[in-house]
This record gives sequence, C-alpha cells and structure tokens, in this order.
Amino acid sequence: MTAGQPVPPPVPLVGIGVDVHAFEEGRQLWIGGLYWPGEVGLAGHSDADVVAHAACNALFSAAGLGDLGAQFGIGDAEWAGAPGVKLLGEAARRVRAAGYTIGNVSVQLIGVRPRIGKRRAEAEQVLSEAAGAPVRLAAATTDGLGFTGKGEGLAGIATAIVFPAPAAAPATRSTTGP
Repeated sequence: MTAGQPVPPPVPLVGIGVDVHAFEEGRQLWIGGLYWPGEVGLAGHSDADVVAHAACNALFSAAGLGDLGAQFGIGDAEWAGAPGVKLLGEAARRVRAAGYTIGNVSVQLIGVRPRIGKRRAEAEQVLSEAAGAPVRLAAATTDGLGFTGKGEGLAGIATAIVFPAPAAAPATRSTTGP
C-alpha cells in the first residue's frame, strides 16, 4: 500500500456458539444474566445460563480460542456455580487479550419457558455490560418438537463478530519541542 491510500477495514471474524442444559428441580433459573423466580433451574457445573454460555462460546469461536470447556475447564472448582455473566465478562476479557475487539453478539434462546419478552431489554443491558459490547437477545419455541419443545430444557445459539484490534500507533517524537 502506498502513502495516501485508504487503509482497508479489518476483516470481521464470525463465531457460532451453542449451549444446552436440561431442567433440574431444586435449582434457580438464570437466563440472560437474570434470575427468573418461580421457574425450575437448569442442571450444570455453573449457573447453566444457556444464553450467557452460548455468547461465550461464540466469542471464543470467533477469536479461535476454543470453547467454554477449553477455557474454563469442565470440572474446575474456581468456576463451580459461577454466574454466566461472570463467565461472559471473563470471556470478553480473554478475547480482547488475544488481540480482538468485539463488534457484537446475538443470542437466540430456544425453549417454551421462560417468556423473555418483558425482560429482554433488562437482559440485553446486563449481557452488554458484561461483554463490554452490544449483546442482543431473541427467543423461539420449537412448536413442541425436541427436548426444548417438550419443556425438558433450554438451548442457546449465538453468533459473535470480532475484529483484529488495530495495531497501536507508534509513538512519535515532536520535532518542535523538547
């Protein structure tokens, strides 16, 4: 490239993440970083927040960093019972440390309950704060098909866009000052 030519924008990298958990009596339900009182929780090593976990997996995938298991370990006691938003915040930190900026994350919750419509904006705010980037949330049922449609559990599918972080501009020395 010669002087004066525009610098092409960085190429976006896209990742896809999935997370699935079965319902388990006696556990609290955490979805999208929010507690859902009166709902049966999900089985899992952490809080089993399928929305936050799918977002983590999408970020790791986009940055070429593997997945939740590779990054946090399935049986690592440090992350036992950890809130999904804590994992998402740490995932975002690791993605940035690997040299990427986060464009956005979009997550689809799949299941018959809970109904997220009335709390969507609240969940998006909590997730976006954790990721330090826009996170959008949508939901769908499967019309009674599969384990999510039969009310046996929930799934989350996410996409994330990251960009290689711009190289730091080299420090320049003033030619007119000290």
